[in-house]
Amino acid sequence: MEAFIDFLRFERRYSPHTILSYRTDLEQFGQYLQATFALSDAAAADHTLIRSWIVSLMEQQRDPRTVNRKIACLRSYYKFLLRTGRVARNPMLRIQPPKMSKKLPDFVPEEPLNGLLNTFEFTDDFAGRRDQLILEMLYGTGIRLSELIGIRHDDVSLPARTVRVTGKGNKQRIVPLNPSLLLVIEQYLSYKAGEFGSGDNAGGPLLVTDKGQALYPQLVYRTVKHYLGLITSAPGQQHPHVLRHSFATHLLGKGADLNAIKELLGHANLAATQVYTHLSIDKLKAVFEKAHPKA
Repeated sequence: MEAFIDFLRFERRYSPHTILSYRTDLEQFGQYLQATFALSDAAAADHTLIRSWIVSLMEQQRDPRTVNRKIACLRSYYKFLLRTGRVARNPMLRIQPPKMSKKLPDFVPEEPLNGLLNTFEFTDDFAGRRDQLILEMLYGTGIRLSELIGIRHDDVSLPARTVRVTGKGNKQRIVPLNPSLLLVIEQYLSYKAGEFGSGDNAGGPLLVTDKGQALYPQLVYRTVKHYLGLITSAPGQQHPHVLRHSFATHLLGKGADLNAIKELLGHANLAATQVYTHLSIDKLKAVFEKAHPKA
């Protein structure tokens, strides 16, 4: 397993969060094999044992998305074992994942979200300006939490109005910055310089904690939950990724091209972006029912 984890970390360059998920899934699978079949080597498991684990997960009423994620982990694991000569055949070829209904992404409606960002008075200090930038950056660019934390000072170009983002698989993309977001960045940088000094921080993180250290995920989660909790009580609408969903949904609702949204989000293929078309379809239906003479 450790060789596989190293492969994910150094060759595939997966995020620490993804690597932790894969490790947890493999450990749970190993514990099941040991407890149920007294088998200590996952490489010796055939498709019947793997299917038995999947059935046990479903009997525990685990979410199909969670089960499919664990299956995806095993697919990658046994491909690695096959490629490195640790197994003679891939047992995952005979495993069918459970069907799951498509879950539409949660998002915050445009009016209350813009109301929060445009009228809320953030505290006039470094922490307040940082919190404001976290929200504005997530919603104004649609970047992921890990991408936000990874932004360095020299990734931001104020003259060009762009930010360089490092996404999944260490792939980089350039995302434009709107004028209002540029203003928030400039204000934040001024407060940051006053708090910690300007210095030579071109290679350092853009967003930092109150102590000047690199931002960490829990702080971003707490910040987003606090402010979005002011405009929505739905738990599914109070996490960083909902701002990414809102960014894409609102762009599409305004008529933005789906391929352009795909590039902005850093999706590898268009299928991942098409989930956001649900709102545009609803909007088209509403227009049709209101305007068509026979609707």
